[in-house]
Amino acid sequence: MTDNSFFNKISDSIKYELSKRKIIKVEISARHVHLSQSDLEILFGKGYSLTPKRDLSQPGQYLSEERVKLVGLKSEMNNIAILGPVRKNTQVELSISDARALGIKNITINESGQLDGAGDITIIGKNGSIEAKNSVIVAKRHIHLREKDALEWNLYNGQIVKVKVYGIRSLIFDEVVVRVSDKFMPAMHIDFDEANACGLLSQGYGEIIL
Repeated sequence: MTDNSFFNKISDSIKYELSKRKIIKVEISARHVHLSQSDLEILFGKGYSLTPKRDLSQPGQYLSEERVKLVGLKSEMNNIAILGPVRKNTQVELSISDARALGIKNITINESGQLDGAGDITIIGKNGSIEAKNSVIVAKRHIHLREKDALEWNLYNGQIVKVKVYGIRSLIFDEVVVRVSDKFMPAMHIDFDEANACGLLSQGYGEIIL
C-alpha cells in the first residue's frame, strides 16, 4: 500500500498557506436593473410582483423572469435582466462600454445605492415605460464580506484595497471597495469590461492585496 502521509502533509501545508492569504471568489456582474415597487407597477401592472427565476450568490437576491428594454440617446438594449427584490429607488447598472453605447450623458462610477450624479435612461416594460432620472451608474468594483471574514482578514467596511484577479490575463485591480455586512456572502463583483480586461470568462478567484 502506498504511504500517503507525505502527500497529506503537503496538502495540509498548502491549505495552511492558502488560509493566510486573502483568496476570494470573483463573479462577473452583467448589466441589470433594480426597480422600485412603484416603477415596477408602471412597467408591468398595478400590484405586480417579480417572479424569481434563480437565486444569486448574495442571500435574498435573485434573478427574475421579467426583462425590460433600455433606451438611450444613441441606441437601445433589449432583454435586460431585473434583479430582485424591489428596492427603494430604481437603479440601472451598466459597464462603461454599455453607457457609451447607449449615449448616457453622465457616466458616473458609484457604489450601489449611491445615485449622486447618476445618468438618465428610458426603461420600457410589458405594460408601460418610465423616464428613470438619476438612475444609471457604473458600479464601483467591490468585495462583499461578512463581519467574521472582515475580522479574520483585518479589513473594515469602506476600506479600499487592491485585488489580483487570476486568469489568462491576470490583473491587479486598484480602488476596490470593501463592503461588510452579515447579510453578505464573500465575493468580489466586477463588470464585463473589467472581466474582459483580465481575461476572466466565467467565475474565478482573486487575492486581496493590502
